[in-house]
Amino acid sequence: MPSKITAILVAHPGKSVELSEFLVGLAPHCRAEPGNLRWDVWRDNSNDHRYVIDELYRDVTAVEAHRASQHYQAYLSRVPELAERTAVIAEAVDVK
Repeated sequence: MPSKITAILVAHPGKSVELSEFLVGLAPHCRAEPGNLRWDVWRDNSNDHRYVIDELYRDVTAVEAHRASQHYQAYLSRVPELAERTAVIAEAVDVK
């Protein structure tokens, strides 16, 4: 069953451009993961300091592999200096 991660990052004052560049640079690494189905960065139209990372993985195992990756560990170590972060990991609800 697919797993979805939505991360919301609000850049610290003066860090918005640096955060944006960091996230854009992270995209190719995340997209190259075998279990990754989607990995996009969005900027909020009403607050240009707020970014949303929209991620979709094949399954929970792919999420675990993502979280064990070197680039995700680098993300975790760098993001606190750039932004406040909230993340939601969700699974699909069967709607018939």
